[in-house]
Amino acid sequence: QVQLVESGGGLVQAGGSLRLSCAASGRTFSSYVMGWFRQAPGKEREFVAVINASGLSTYYADSVKGRFTISRDNAKVTVYLQMNSLKPEDTAVYYCAARRFRGGVILATMTLPQNYDYWGQGTQVTVSS
Repeated sequence: QVQLVESGGGLVQAGGSLRLSCAASGRTFSSYVMGWFRQAPGKEREFVAVINASGLSTYYADSVKGRFTISRDNAKVTVYLQMNSLKPEDTAVYYCAARRFRGGVILATMTLPQNYDYWGQGTQVTVSS
């Protein structure tokens, strides 16, 4: 069992930056694949980025590639999402998610919300034009 708490959201102008954090509970954090998703009003939850348990492999949605960076600090049981060059279309509630894996995983298969077992409560990101 793991609990996730996101923070770092807020209001920013287009072109600005934010860093989201997701703090996890539990002693097996280093065994979890961690993902970031977002959901805008009236839209389905969409994949943003995912990182494997070691932090050495990442995968991004095309819409954020080159602008967002996912990272993790297993000692601090925290995963981050650095968001640069923000656009108004990035406005959404951002969620982190977790799933435990005992072996290898193909990150490109971890783009669907139903593939994750644990979710945070979300943090609002609003980008003004």
